[in-house]
Amino acid sequence: MQVVLFDDHLRSAFLPLVYTRPLAELRFGIRTLSEQWMDMLGGDQAFLTEPYLYSCFQAQDQQKERLFINARLIPDYRLAGELRQIADRMALRAGDQLLAVKVPANEDVPDYHALLDYPATAPENDLQFSFLQHLTDLFRFNEGAIHEEIKRVTYGMISAAIDPTNTVIGDPEDVFIAEEAIVEGAWLNVRKGPVYIGQGAHVQEGSTVIGPCTIGAHTTVKPLTRVGGASTIGPWCKIGGEVSNSIFQGYSNKGHDGYVGNSIIGEWCNLGADTNTSNLKNNYGPISIFNYQERKPVNTGLTFCGLLMGDHSKSAINTMFNTGTVCGVSANVFGGGFPPGFIPSWSWGGGDGLTTYDLEKSLETAHRMMGRRNVELDTDTEQMLRHIFTLTADFRG
Repeated sequence: MQVVLFDDHLRSAFLPLVYTRPLAELRFGIRTLSEQWMDMLGGDQAFLTEPYLYSCFQAQDQQKERLFINARLIPDYRLAGELRQIADRMALRAGDQLLAVKVPANEDVPDYHALLDYPATAPENDLQFSFLQHLTDLFRFNEGAIHEEIKRVTYGMISAAIDPTNTVIGDPEDVFIAEEAIVEGAWLNVRKGPVYIGQGAHVQEGSTVIGPCTIGAHTTVKPLTRVGGASTIGPWCKIGGEVSNSIFQGYSNKGHDGYVGNSIIGEWCNLGADTNTSNLKNNYGPISIFNYQERKPVNTGLTFCGLLMGDHSKSAINTMFNTGTVCGVSANVFGGGFPPGFIPSWSWGGGDGLTTYDLEKSLETAHRMMGRRNVELDTDTEQMLRHIFTLTADFRG
């Protein structure tokens, strides 16, 4: 059986991060949502998403039996067991929420709307589930996700020994260090939650990691860094300065001083030295952020929200992002003062004004940055980025 994770009518609430990926490819806890579902359900995996993404992400195989699962569902073992029991051509719903649909082989499902036509089966009375409603939910609920993910990922595994040069505050059993990771001369505080350090990661001397927190595989935490507040740092990142309650999807750099809080940073981003995000208004009021569907700022009701940055975007030295800034894909932000609260994809500039970042030059930069991680900017990914450039043109004006 093929597991197909589908994007529903609320996909736009997860922009700009989902311009470059299906929703289920967002990182939450330690792994992506799709990796978590596959760990629970097995089988092969596919996505029902925007057609332009299928050159980079697996589309459904209509010749197979398929279990369609709403990509906004937070993975849970008990829920996974319920999803396995759905009968063919039946949908599992809770109120107006479509959770999952079982579809037999050779039955056409061209898009999400086709799933709405399947009749509903009654869920168990005690069925429990949680949905992500907005991109900011990733950092809002990341603390619980980290606790659950660390238990799943480390089940049956033994941590590497903690080097005696480290200082552990709390129970050392709440520190898990994977193979080939180097952690020396660091402070590891697990009073409020566990710390997970992935394979080949390097936490350098003088750094403080405060749980619950996860450091991804092959990520470098530079000297004197402070990371905590329910943060997830994905694989192959470089982190410096201070990071709190934030998620770095992977392959991104914040290698120097500066503060990032209550933020979501995409892949292949680079935050220049002393880049800072404001995550709290001076009047402690609710924060508004740009809504792609309504094309205007919308009050989130959140007291804390920093920067939401799409893939391949960059900031220059001393960049200051105001509370609730939304920055699209492949933007290059620089200059004095605060840039706008909404920075469209392929923007060039900052507080003094924005122009369009040349597409060909942006692809050259992506090629160079990815090459430094021995990753190729292949033809499919390049074509995807070219499509997004056209797709987002009207936001640049």
